[in-house]
Amino acid sequence: MKHHILTDGVRKALLASLLASAAFSAQAQETPQAQPAAKPDAVQLDKIVVTAQSREQELQDVPIALQVVDADVIDTTAARTIADLDSFIPGLDVNDVQATQVKFKLRGLSTEDIGIGTDPTVGVYVDGVYAGRGGGTVLPFLDVERIEVLKGPQGTLFGRNTAAGAISIITKQPSATLEARARLRAGDHGQRQFDGMFNMPLGDHLALRINALHGQTDGWLRDAATGRPLNDGKNDALRMALGWDASDRTRVQLTWDRERLNQRSRPTIGIVDLDPVTGLPAFPADPLHYRNPFDMPATTDVAGNDETRDFDGLTLRVEHDFRWGALAATTAWRHYDTFNRTEEDGTNRAYLYMDSINSERNTTWYQEFKFSGGNERIDWVAGASWFKERARQSSVVDLDSSSVDTATLYALGIPLFSMLQAAADQYAVPVQLLGQPWTESYDNTLASTAYAAFGDVIWHATDKLNLTVGLRYTRDEKQFSWFNDYHRADALNQALQILDSAGILAGAGLDAATLAGMDLAFSDPVSMANKGVLNRASHAWSDVSPRLVIDYHLANGSMVFASLAKGYKAGGYNAFSPGASFKNEEVWNLEAGIKQSLQDGRLQFEASAYRYQYNNRQAIWLDTSTQVPRYVTNVSDLTATGAEFSARWFPSRALQFDFNLGWIDSTYDHYVTPQGLNLSGKPTGEPRISYALGGRYRVELGEAGSLLLSARHGARGAMRCNAASIGQGNCGSYPAFRIGAASNRTDLFVQWRSPKDAWSVAAYANNVFNQRHVTDLWQYGTSVFGTVGASISAPRQLGLEMQFRY
Repeated sequence: MKHHILTDGVRKALLASLLASAAFSAQAQETPQAQPAAKPDAVQLDKIVVTAQSREQELQDVPIALQVVDADVIDTTAARTIADLDSFIPGLDVNDVQATQVKFKLRGLSTEDIGIGTDPTVGVYVDGVYAGRGGGTVLPFLDVERIEVLKGPQGTLFGRNTAAGAISIITKQPSATLEARARLRAGDHGQRQFDGMFNMPLGDHLALRINALHGQTDGWLRDAATGRPLNDGKNDALRMALGWDASDRTRVQLTWDRERLNQRSRPTIGIVDLDPVTGLPAFPADPLHYRNPFDMPATTDVAGNDETRDFDGLTLRVEHDFRWGALAATTAWRHYDTFNRTEEDGTNRAYLYMDSINSERNTTWYQEFKFSGGNERIDWVAGASWFKERARQSSVVDLDSSSVDTATLYALGIPLFSMLQAAADQYAVPVQLLGQPWTESYDNTLASTAYAAFGDVIWHATDKLNLTVGLRYTRDEKQFSWFNDYHRADALNQALQILDSAGILAGAGLDAATLAGMDLAFSDPVSMANKGVLNRASHAWSDVSPRLVIDYHLANGSMVFASLAKGYKAGGYNAFSPGASFKNEEVWNLEAGIKQSLQDGRLQFEASAYRYQYNNRQAIWLDTSTQVPRYVTNVSDLTATGAEFSARWFPSRALQFDFNLGWIDSTYDHYVTPQGLNLSGKPTGEPRISYALGGRYRVELGEAGSLLLSARHGARGAMRCNAASIGQGNCGSYPAFRIGAASNRTDLFVQWRSPKDAWSVAAYANNVFNQRHVTDLWQYGTSVFGTVGASISAPRQLGLEMQFRY
């Protein structure tokens, strides 16, 4: 019966189609003026041009797995930084819970940014200039044209610290057209942002482009005790670019970037219950009793828990065309100061008080000369670069003598300062031992210089076959220093001196000198053996990174490719262990794929499969097996197999779709943690599946303008935890919640534009279905006080936008 119904339906549809065709043909014959019907929207679409191989090429001709995010995606997701886009880029994870200590992960590879002794695994570049480490990488978007995310090692083309890949941000350049733009956004939680652009020709050969931004938020989390916001802040940025066509062959551009970030540091929500009588948590902390942070009040007693950054950058780029090729010379200077003071115990109790401060001052200089040229047979790029970095960092832990008193209770069985205070009160000695500040710190300096020479040649062996050979030599030289003095507690130590003079310390078998030499945060054997001693070390590392690629064009719009490439990350130092250094990290990546363009370019897709071997991967690990946690360096080797697919479909000029998918299986080859857990053969934590899809449709309203509808969804599978994940607080299941659970985000955007695009009004929703999760556990005080803190993701954000263009 169903078969007959289906058959009848098909017959009726075919009959209706034939009748309509006949009617149309008859009308055309009766009307001589009628023109042949054109195929709807059968136009040549704009080609996507990228510079991933240091050359301008169409995306479909680049034998690299990369994803391009254009300005439209940035606008329709109301993205402020690259961290707002990672949900829509499978394989990329940007953790900016602390904006000045960002962690990038790409294809399962990352480096914790907790010290200037380590370098990132993912390189971030802005207009070809290396952004350096985390403190200066996640800056607000200003006039971005596109973002190219290159997946897999990019050691030859981009250089050091791109073992996992590279993120290349390309901004818009000054032009000879007078144009301006002003945009205002306002959303819930007190979110507001103003940004504007002004491009002005200053003659026939000179143009100035200025961008400015001011953003502010009241925050979506408040202190349950005081009502004060816990994650409010503001951000100001300015960018000025001066472009000069010095001649028909010479172009010069000078750019200045300025940014000021001033916000609350990451909020921490305590997830352990405090005893109603003693006010203390259970010790040791029991993960089975952790509470869901979404159900717990957020409190803090940290004064000045701020995260700030002052950033300045200058870039001079000179391009000159010769008859045989072209020269591009880039000179850049970057400087930033950051300060980040964060709550560690997740309570507002002085007897559990602990905060940490990361203060960093960083200056870099970069010089690169790049030559390029080509003919019918070869395209080549060659050059040399020089990179210099000077950095200072202070890693500080602040406590209270009352919280140290609690720590001695758990460690020694007696509340040391409470006991001494009771003795002082008994003998009427006027001192106050509790409630006094206690500070410990590590101070580090880094002087780093890197030299490189590189070349990359594409040989067009035939009209269809291309062979690419690339090679880069890099030498890294680093000088590092450590200084860790005894704790500073002036008021407490003065009180102890008084007790010592009164004979009370002697009666307890103590003396002031012994107590002054007692540390809590940095009390591991290596640190204690080097108290008050300035330690220095210097090392040099060299690397040769080759790249071999073959690509073959099967037909017009169809290409297959295979590549073998090496990535390299410079060696470095453990900032919390004097004298501890580690070697270069390296990765070999074998990849093969296909790129296809169909329907006159309206349907494009790429697919690739890869396998990489990562050797000598250095990680900063929080060792919680000791009474006081300590950061140590450990080594692992890992292997990953993966596949990626992406597609773009343009049914018409008005309608567009895109889809991106990533699959990966990442496991340790050999890895024994500092606690002695053997994770060999176990997953590294990376989810198997992540994907993103999006679509946009523009409705033309004639004299009423146009309407743009955009939707975008990103999904990431559950992390594959291992036996050590819970100790690191980044993956694990608990009765009340899970860290590393599957996550989803959906963004919607609706915009009306006036007929000539002069005005537009929009409404947007980020995370429209309010999907939230626990992002991190903070366990630095867990084995000391029994406290545990957590961070949670942001709620749904709704907003309105108004924009004017000239």
